[in-house]
Amino acid sequence: MPMIRIRKITEAHSDAGKAAVAEAQAILRAQFGALDEADIAKLPEQLGDPFTYRFVSELLIAEDARGKTKAFALVMHDPALRFTYLDFIATAPGATGGGVGDALYSRVRDDARARKSIGVFFECLPDDPALSPEPKIRRQNAARLKFYERYGARPITGTRYETPVSPDSTNPPYLVFDGLGTRGLPKARVLRQIVRAILERKYGDLCPPDYIALVLRSIRDGAFGLRAPRYLKDDIAPAAPAPAKAAAIPLVINDRHDIHHVRERGYVEAPVRIASILSELDKSGLFRRQPARHFGDRHIREVHDGGLVDYIERACQEAPLNRSVYPYVFPVRNPQRKPKDRSVLAGYWCIDTFTPLNRNAYPAARHAVDCALTAADLVLQGAPIAYALVRPPGHHAERRAFGGFCYFNNAAIAAQYLSAHGKVAVLDIDYHHGNGTQDIFYERDDVLTCSVHGHPRFAYPYFTGFRDERGRGRGAGFNFNLPLEETITPAIHRAAIDLALKRIARHAPRFLVLAVGFDTAQGDPTGTWPNRASDFEALGRMIGAAGFPLVVVQEGGYRVRTLGVNARHFFQGLAHGLAEAKPVAAPKAASPAPARARPQFRGAVGIADVEAIRRMVIATGKFSADEVAIAVELAEERIAKGRASGYSFVLADIAGKLAGYACYGPTPGTETTFDLYWIVVDPAHQGSGLGKALLTRVEGAVRAAGGRAVYVDTSSTPAYEATRAFYRNTGFAVLATLPDFYRPGDGKVILAKTLPPPEAAPGAGARSRSLAP
Repeated sequence: MPMIRIRKITEAHSDAGKAAVAEAQAILRAQFGALDEADIAKLPEQLGDPFTYRFVSELLIAEDARGKTKAFALVMHDPALRFTYLDFIATAPGATGGGVGDALYSRVRDDARARKSIGVFFECLPDDPALSPEPKIRRQNAARLKFYERYGARPITGTRYETPVSPDSTNPPYLVFDGLGTRGLPKARVLRQIVRAILERKYGDLCPPDYIALVLRSIRDGAFGLRAPRYLKDDIAPAAPAPAKAAAIPLVINDRHDIHHVRERGYVEAPVRIASILSELDKSGLFRRQPARHFGDRHIREVHDGGLVDYIERACQEAPLNRSVYPYVFPVRNPQRKPKDRSVLAGYWCIDTFTPLNRNAYPAARHAVDCALTAADLVLQGAPIAYALVRPPGHHAERRAFGGFCYFNNAAIAAQYLSAHGKVAVLDIDYHHGNGTQDIFYERDDVLTCSVHGHPRFAYPYFTGFRDERGRGRGAGFNFNLPLEETITPAIHRAAIDLALKRIARHAPRFLVLAVGFDTAQGDPTGTWPNRASDFEALGRMIGAAGFPLVVVQEGGYRVRTLGVNARHFFQGLAHGLAEAKPVAAPKAASPAPARARPQFRGAVGIADVEAIRRMVIATGKFSADEVAIAVELAEERIAKGRASGYSFVLADIAGKLAGYACYGPTPGTETTFDLYWIVVDPAHQGSGLGKALLTRVEGAVRAAGGRAVYVDTSSTPAYEATRAFYRNTGFAVLATLPDFYRPGDGKVILAKTLPPPEAAPGAGARSRSLAP
């Protein structure tokens, strides 16, 4: 079977949610021509408003390896009655076969098991000639019933459910029940409640109260049952994947962690930690191992300064064989002057003296990032929970600094990855404050950071983690620290976690990233708290019961003797809590923005634009750390000096967010020549014509200022061919190429465009350096 990826969609206000809903609606229109358009149009509301529709609705989208939608299922859950209702399952035109139906229905069953559902209920048109007299339609109905019978799903007999609402109608549906391989039909009292819920909520406008009462009266103990198998030879239908296997938690292990083994200075962050945890997790039966995928460096650079990333990589490559370099000199007095020697430079980028750089630190830390992102992507696809078991840890790594055994902030990188699909919360329950995560998101309101930790009066990192650190700018109120005393009880610890979970609930995130540390255990060499295995199980149960899709990223925990047992109990509690949780409904969306919102252009650069520009330039994946720093520096200089800086901007906002910008200015020493320094378009808007619109506005502003020519420089490498083509197609000509200008094999291409005078211009408008397709 070709690779099928199944994503779970629970809202329709993000770009990903809107696109998925539109795909499902297109399939409904194509495959169900008689379906009322109002029923198709209400799909976004169903996902976002469980109170009105009285079901928690989810959309499962099945895609092939190229991301093309092959099928979808609309699944509705009733947490109170504990049943799952499959409303639609349909393939795109021409997409039948290839196992997509099996994959999608198996996923429906897996999710129902994970929710502890009584079973899956759905309707199928009848294969009885008395109810379906047209042979062609009846054959199609029989094929569907045969498909589901392979899973043990069969029509419920002995009730009046298939009684036509109108006496002259044909093909009234059967109600089909799938007990998921472990359950039989519920008792009559429960089945009546379920049937009432289906008929009133889904067909309330079609089924009059007398009809519903007729059906309900027919459901009596001893009078109903499942139809005998009709299409399979054996009485027992072959089961789909076993429940324990299907509900298993994806476990992504950093299989390269053990190369980072420091055998000096009593280094407690050792490979045996992972082995200790794994030995106990394997006993639990909760997990299935999932290999890590490789993700590009841009995900790291979106949260870490490019200079830090480059330094760690190069310093580790150049470290002496079998030796570590430790920071020992710190730039307290003159941080603007960086030393050249890499061993001395360690203190410029590090916050302590005990986090080493060696040849294995970078590859181990880099693969830990891949593990965290793989776990995040699995949750994005619909897994309720995924665990990245990694070392080295990451939560002490700040945007511009490493330390505390941490090089890259795995939890923050996972949170940043998920933040493109909705609001995120990060809960850090390590004994030590997650200073890095706080630093990275301190000025953002889309990612809430919560940390429950030992008070910095006595606990590392000592200088952050205070209660009054609440965020800054847009992030004010979105950082929540709960520092606790050196000696506490497990009950006090749980009460603090409960406060953090309440704050998270108010944020209403779509995803929760849990930075889990087991160094709050009794006897941990780096902590002072008394948690035992049963306490960790209680903590896990609390967090699981919150009901958020969860990415767990391993941080600390250093008492190897009890580390594995504590981890196993924590995840047992987490699994129980998750199974008992009431599903968290996606926040109700505001009125959706138009599918093709028009860009709004402006010239003023604000403080918030600086970070937006940095993220956008990094997101293109084309620029070095130095180039990113230059882009930020030009924006900051424009803010500080205004027109005197020599830099002017055109910025384009779409739906309230920066989607692209251009930076230009007069060429020093000339009267009518301008340089175009940057044009960058967010990857989400590339190909929309936004780059040309920015360039047109730049040219209009240059003409208005008396300019007659615009010059631009770009790279000669193949990666920039699209950029060069963009300029050629918009009237620029190549004047010269300077070989090896930037580095060997990377030359500078100089292009220019002569502008007509204002009176000769075809019309005022508004439309560089790098990525502007």
